[in-house]
Amino acid sequence: MRTYLECVSCFVRQALDAARRTTSDPAVHQRVLRQTLRLAAEMPFDRPPPWMGQQIHRLLREATGSDDPYRQAKREANELALRLYPALKQRVRESAEPFETALRLAIAGNVIDLGVKSQLDDDEVHRAIDGALTDTLDTGALGDLRQAVRAAKDILYLADNAGEIVLDRLLIEEMPADRVTVVVKGKPIINDATREDAEAAGLTALVRVIDNGSDVPGTILEMCSAPFRDRFVRCDLVVSKGQGNYETLGGVDGKVFFLLKAKCPVIARDIRCRIGQMVICRDDPNRDPAGSR
Repeated sequence: MRTYLECVSCFVRQALDAARRTTSDPAVHQRVLRQTLRLAAEMPFDRPPPWMGQQIHRLLREATGSDDPYRQAKREANELALRLYPALKQRVRESAEPFETALRLAIAGNVIDLGVKSQLDDDEVHRAIDGALTDTLDTGALGDLRQAVRAAKDILYLADNAGEIVLDRLLIEEMPADRVTVVVKGKPIINDATREDAEAAGLTALVRVIDNGSDVPGTILEMCSAPFRDRFVRCDLVVSKGQGNYETLGGVDGKVFFLLKAKCPVIARDIRCRIGQMVICRDDPNRDPAGSR
């Protein structure tokens, strides 16, 4: 997906948010803002938004000396999700459709996204979970995903954010563990999940966990490690969580299923859904990744 003009204000907000999480020095905030605006003025709009996110956060690491401005926020998100996990697991067990219930809860977890909002309170997470159990869902796409999981011998599950990855566990536990590999980011970027978060979620004890070797808040294949690219090519099915992965993988391969909540008007317009809608959609291999649907 290409970058749109509306994305620029989000880049600026992200940059200031990360800088303020790292230091209270207004001189650093100003320097980060000016450098971000220079980057935005020169960025290629045919690249997806996470490409620019990578450039901004590399700039931030250099300007602030912090390799992970969101470390505390990620820890708190994991702790919140882990407190919720036992009751949510019970809901899945008691459900007449455990796979669907787990999938709904995993998508609800996509609300834990500090790339879209600077702050997220616990009540928003609770509301997202409650709504997810009753919101409209594309049952045809759900059935296609269920069948694809049954048929696949090698499944890559691309995680998105810390906290969210705990709710992903509910869905992963409804899949054949010996056929699932969870993929996290290679380096900290916004509140995206790394191996540390997968360990906190308990996933490393359940399935294989690898990283993609990248610090992009999405999955730009040419910026990922060779071992990950090889796994991506060889696998039968990719379950891709979140907006960043949607923005970077659309049109790449028809074996990708995207699971997300549409949290901004640009994404909603591209998918042709309403803001806040839970989305399951299969990738269209004939789609231009730099274009729109």
